[in-house]
Amino acid sequence: MTEKLLPKAMVIFDIDGVVRDVSNSYRRAIADTVEHFTQGAYRPTPLDIDRLKSEGTWNNDWEASQEFIYRYFETLSFSREQLQLDYNTIVAFFQSRYRGSDPHKFTGYICNEPLLLHSRYLEELTKADISWGFFSGATRASATYILEKRLGLKSPVLIAMEDAPGKPDPTGLFATVRLLESSGTKNIDKLTPVVYVGDTVADMYTVEKARLKEPSRIWIGVGILPPHVQQIVARRDAYAEKLIDAGAFMVFKNVQHLSPFRIEELLNETGFRQV
Repeated sequence: MTEKLLPKAMVIFDIDGVVRDVSNSYRRAIADTVEHFTQGAYRPTPLDIDRLKSEGTWNNDWEASQEFIYRYFETLSFSREQLQLDYNTIVAFFQSRYRGSDPHKFTGYICNEPLLLHSRYLEELTKADISWGFFSGATRASATYILEKRLGLKSPVLIAMEDAPGKPDPTGLFATVRLLESSGTKNIDKLTPVVYVGDTVADMYTVEKARLKEPSRIWIGVGILPPHVQQIVARRDAYAEKLIDAGAFMVFKNVQHLSPFRIEELLNETGFRQV
């Protein structure tokens, strides 16, 4: 009996909440930053941060921090024009917590981020002729640190914050696809299905926008539940429902559940058949 060939696909991963747990790093830095710039009056909870990000436009954590600060002072009847927040100052404070105060090496919260996948999982995808890469709103330095130093990957395909507009703009997703297409990998062409794996509403909106701009290709959004929402069942289920409402075809508790076999199932269920 001959083994059934897997349909070929590209799988592109977000990083934060998918490859690494950022509950006590990026999200903690958001809370620290908002607390600092509201003079200790307001510190957003994890649920507050989830609610803001569920709006689908606050993938950039620096911008999310600024938005929290604006909204707090608006409750005190200040206008945004009156506040005149300095974005670069907000970014610098955020980075001092997340990256650390040493400009030459990482010493902040980033150093303690738990990994959510292992390199052997990516090796399994490669063995199954499934190409993979990364598209993230994280800075290139932060993304490279986690992918190369922590996971041990060798120059992986990566589009980071500096390379494309923020999500849900699909430009960065398209750029990642083009890099994979030009990587010399066999069996990739203009019709190869793309699976984008993310943990936020903005990630799923990115897939929807990509589908509208390039309808000839199959685009599949897969949601991942970040660890911080899995502690309470009701919260986990509500988060999963938001991802599905935003366009996720499936939602998993961990990215490694998206095995080559499950990818094959996804492609079959979405109507793709290998010629």
